[in-house]
Amino acid sequence: MSKFQPPAFLTDLLAARSPSGYEFQAQKVFDDHVKPAADAYAKDAMGNRLATLNPSGDPVLMFAGHMDELGLIITYANKDGFLYFDTIGGHDRVMISGRRVIIQTANGPVKGVTGKRAIHLMEEADRKKAPEIHEIWIDIGARSKKEALARVSIGDTATYDHGFELIHGTIGAARAFDNKVGAYAVGETLIRLSKEKKKIAAKVVAVATAQEEIGVRGATTAAYAVNPHIAIAVDVGHATDHPDCDNRKYGETKLGGGPILCRGANINPKVFERLEKCAKKLKIPYQIEADPRPTGTDARAIQVGRAGVATGLISIPLRYMHTPSELVDLQDVENCVQLLVAFALSLEEGDYHHW
Repeated sequence: MSKFQPPAFLTDLLAARSPSGYEFQAQKVFDDHVKPAADAYAKDAMGNRLATLNPSGDPVLMFAGHMDELGLIITYANKDGFLYFDTIGGHDRVMISGRRVIIQTANGPVKGVTGKRAIHLMEEADRKKAPEIHEIWIDIGARSKKEALARVSIGDTATYDHGFELIHGTIGAARAFDNKVGAYAVGETLIRLSKEKKKIAAKVVAVATAQEEIGVRGATTAAYAVNPHIAIAVDVGHATDHPDCDNRKYGETKLGGGPILCRGANINPKVFERLEKCAKKLKIPYQIEADPRPTGTDARAIQVGRAGVATGLISIPLRYMHTPSELVDLQDVENCVQLLVAFALSLEEGDYHHW
């Protein structure tokens, strides 16, 4: 049996460093892999990428997966050349210090290490606390403020220097599965639909959205621009199959259990039913989560775009979200793509999922 080979499109996205507002590298990967398959391709002022297939089709179907990730933004250099920063997106402060990072600058990448006061130099009470952001710095080996600012500029961004690695079978670890897997899934779906012999009725727009981690900003404008009848957001969701996770509070979902289909106020019931029907027909394993309010995903913005959009949400199970080493089973990612393809092919003209 040959060793599993992850798709190059996905590994290229995982290698791209693309904090919110600085999605340049991920944009290029999406351009390189998806643009050749599209009938029309556009970029916008927010940094989104919009790939269209069958532009005269009906209904208009939008797939959205965000390509931005967590990061750090340089805010200050002290007299000794240590760099201070603020966070881009929701970081766990316990995770930040002691990491190798790469800062993207106009003159290329600069390597550094996040530092804080060593535990030996702390009082007992301080050892029990998570450090505040201003108590952590980035050390790039500079000896003065002048030297540091000759190499790095205020407003440059950093990401953890943790790459993608398969750790067992189809299970991989990476810095930014959240949400490079979603951007991959929507782009790969369009690529596969472009090769389908069966004619699709729908106009399909696959959008790699920007700035989700700081308030679903790219999805907000993309939903207005695309004006879809139906949309499905693809993001990651918590796999709750690890120690110290109370299923009574967080539900029951697992790595390798298949894509997670959301039900609740953010989700159009007919879209959910169609997704579930497609999964059952193709024998694609799937899981269900319930969410009583607008979700923390692009679906939140898309649902209330313009006059309202029939919206669904598929989440790819993930352990250790917003840490430098997130875990995903790539078979769940593949099953998500297959489900999106089936959903698109199932639509008929005039099928708007109003209820």
